Amino acid sequence: MITTDNMALQMATFLLQVKAIKLNNENPFTWASGRKSPIYCDNRVTLSYPEIRTFIRQSFVEVINNTWSGIDVVAGVATGGIAQGALVAQELGLPFVYVRSEAKSHGLTNQIEGEIHAGQTVVVIEDLVSTGKSSLIAVNALREKGCVVKGMAAIFTYGLDVAVKNFADADVELRTLTNYDTLLEVACKEDYIRPSDQESLANWRKNPEAWSDAHMNA
Repeated sequence: MITTDNMALQMATFLLQVKAIKLNNENPFTWASGRKSPIYCDNRVTLSYPEIRTFIRQSFVEVINNTWSGIDVVAGVATGGIAQGALVAQELGLPFVYVRSEAKSHGLTNQIEGEIHAGQTVVVIEDLVSTGKSSLIAVNALREKGCVVKGMAAIFTYGLDVAVKNFADADVELRTLTNYDTLLEVACKEDYIRPSDQESLANWRKNPEAWSDAHMNA
């Protein structure tokens, strides 16, 4: 894993400081799926903070340079990965495109916006990986275009087993700036959560469905 311990700890600290990630074990959040979760993540908040925005950009650049070589294009996953991907492409001096979840139903019916060609090598930028489903839709769209996807870099991952399996099945290398375990470590140390909350929060990651069912019926 290329991500350094210091990078992961600092990234987790930033995400908690600006409430890009919120933790609430007693009054869990409701996701779009209807499931209950003790964590809510909106990494777009980080774009409003120049220091954090710069840290994310430079961390992505470091991870990319240390992991993959010969990149032709940077691709962002719509919508959270668009701004981050554009910043990274600018820093690397590379072309940028972004990938929609599906092709438009009007106009040119593009799924990939920007100039990209078969045979080009791509690194994909994402803000958040949950199950990996939406992230891998972007990868598949690029592959169908004839591009070679070297890998994906994301700000944060929950580290769910289903995501690990999905990325392995798709043969996509994933690198993240920080992760759920590091987040809990920082959250406990900085008193965002109580030590007594850690077990429940860890159990959510092991089985989100069972955790949700238990809290919906509570």
